[in-house]
Amino acid sequence: MKTQTFVSATLISLSLAIPFVAYAQTDTQKLDQQSRGLAKEFLGKLKPELMHAMKNGGPVHALSFCNTKAPEIAANLSKSSGWHVNRVSLKPRGASATPDKWEVAVLKDFEAQKMAGIPVKQMEYSEVIKVDGKPTYRYMKPIPTGAVCLTCHGTHIAPAVKQKLNELYPHDKAVGFNKGDIRGAFSFSKTL
Repeated sequence: MKTQTFVSATLISLSLAIPFVAYAQTDTQKLDQQSRGLAKEFLGKLKPELMHAMKNGGPVHALSFCNTKAPEIAANLSKSSGWHVNRVSLKPRGASATPDKWEVAVLKDFEAQKMAGIPVKQMEYSEVIKVDGKPTYRYMKPIPTGAVCLTCHGTHIAPAVKQKLNELYPHDKAVGFNKGDIRGAFSFSKTL
C-alpha cells in the first residue's frame, strides 16, 4: 500500500510538473528566436555601414568607424530590445569584447565543434543560468571570419592598418585569423 501511494504521489507530481517543463521549453524557444533576430539585426546594421566606410575611405577609415559605430549599434539594440547585446572573443580587440567565464566555455565549445567538422553558421548555444541569484537567459552565436574581415583581422595586415589598430586598440589580440575561423560570437542575455 505504501509503495502504491508513493507511486501515485510521484505520478501526480510528475503530471503537475509537465506543463511547467513544456512552458520553459516554449519560453526558451521564443527566446532563441528573439536572439537569432537580434543577431540578424545587429549584423544587418553593422555590415552595410562597415562596407560603406571601407569603400569610401579604405580600411583605416573603416577601423575608426568600427571603433565608434559597433558599440553604438550594440548599445542602441540593448536599449530598444531590453537585452544585453555584445560581441565577445577569445582574442578580443577591445576590453568590451573580453568574455566572461560562461562565454569562454561556450566559445571553446564552438571551437571544438568546428574542429569536429560542424559548420560555423549552424552553431548556436543558449541556456538559462542564475546570475546574481536571478534566472537569466544567455545566448551565443559564433561570428565566422569572412574574406573582407582579413583586412583588419588576418595574418597579413597593411602597415597603415596596423598603425591605426595600435592607436585605437593598444591591447588588440583580434588578429591572425584565417577565412572561416571563429572570430568571436554574438552574446546576448536577458534577466527573466
